[in-house]
Parts: sequence; structure tokens; C-alpha cells
Amino acid sequence: MSSITLSLVQTKVFWKKKQENIQMLTEKIEGIASATEIILLPEMFNTGFTSEPVKVAETMDGPTVSWMRDLAADKNVIIGGSLVIREGEDFYNRLVWMMPNGEIGTYDKRHLFAYGGEGAKYSAGGKRLIASVKGWKINLQICYDLRFPVWARQQMQGAAPEYDLLINVANWPEKRQSTWSTLLKARAIENMCYVAAVNRVGVDGNNIVYKGGSTVLDPLGNPLYDAEDREEIQTITLKKENLHQIRDQFPFLGDADSFLIK
Repeated sequence: MSSITLSLVQTKVFWKKKQENIQMLTEKIEGIASATEIILLPEMFNTGFTSEPVKVAETMDGPTVSWMRDLAADKNVIIGGSLVIREGEDFYNRLVWMMPNGEIGTYDKRHLFAYGGEGAKYSAGGKRLIASVKGWKINLQICYDLRFPVWARQQMQGAAPEYDLLINVANWPEKRQSTWSTLLKARAIENMCYVAAVNRVGVDGNNIVYKGGSTVLDPLGNPLYDAEDREEIQTITLKKENLHQIRDQFPFLGDADSFLIK
């Protein structure tokens, strides 16, 4: 059975200061001493969460994606995190899944946070991205997607579950911290999968406070890692054997409803 090792980077983000954020993240990533295969960064890691995309947007051949490509190759890791991407006249909150060979997977946030103005300025994605790493299937999501269980709902592919690990990269505010923790646990339990979620800390340019709570959960919702309100990087290894043992002992997914997402 294979294992997979993740590093979650819970950090402050300099408000709309791309170069400072890139420099800060480079230093943090370079400082990871443990062997790792996937490095996860928060939502809009190079700017902080903003509803003014025109001021910070880049293209897929812009400097931040280029930085991700160079660093992923240099460290021989996958780097995942979201940033503001412009395509024509449309703006996307896009999770970039940068592989060490330069290949890229992308996921555009499906559920836009209308309460914070995101829905008025960004275009919503319409397609899930389930990445494949060392035989692991990984479902990638962004922040507010967490509130919508159908979008994350595990489908059976014959006798096999659709994915093994759900990743969420976020800027989830302190005011709704208990909701963050509750929903992450629910997604793990109902989909019988590992969950890894990375949030930021600090205060942004709109005086919104973030208190982290980055976490890794097993398929029963038990915490394997739970961050405090501080900058920290946690590297953790997940074992496929444990996942199969839980699914074999509790074969609940076989009783799930089938449905179609449109």
C-alpha cells in the first residue's frame, strides 16, 4: 500500500503585495526539512482574498505561475494553491496544481462567496478536478466549496470510491471558525476519505481576522493534525492501508445514493 506526504503552509499573507508573499513563501518552502511530496498553500496565497480581481489578476503565463513551476521543479514536489487568474474578460479564483515536471492541473472555484462580493466579480467553475498522485485520487476544492456537500460527494466508480483525499485551500475567517471545523469533519465522514485543509492566519486589508485551523482528518473524521492560531508548517504522511482498513470495516459508501452533478 502506498503512502503520500503533504506539507500544509499556514501563514500570514501580505495584503496585495505579490512580491513580498512570493519571497516569504519561497523562504518557508525552502525551509521545509522533512521529505514531502505535496505542498499546500492557502487560497489567493499571493494577495489575500480580494473581490477586486482587476487589480491583482495574472494570466497562466504570469510571474506567480512561473514561480510555482520553477519551485516545484527545484524541490521535486507538487505545489497547490489558488490565485486570481484572468482569461479574456473573465476572472477566476483558480487552484493551480503544479507538478514537478511542469504539467499543470487547474480547478476554478465553483461556489463563489456572494456575501463577500466574489460572485459579482468572478466567473464560477463548472468542472471538478480529481488529481492522481502515486495511485491516490485527490479531489481539489477552494474555501466556500466546503459548504456544499453535493459538490464533494463521493461517487462510486464500480466497486471503487471516486477519490481518497479531499483538499481544501482557504481564507476562512475567524468569525466562522467553528463552521470550518464542523464542515471539514462532515466532509471526511460522509465521503469516507482523508481531508487536508489549509487556512491562513493574520488580518487582511479589510480588517478580517483569520485564525488558521488548518487540519488533516482521517476517514472517520478524527484529527491527525489541528493547527493553532499561528504561522506554522506541518508535514504529515497519510497511509493508504489505513484508508482501506476503515472502508473495509465500515462499507458505508456501498449504500450511498447515485446521482448526477450538472
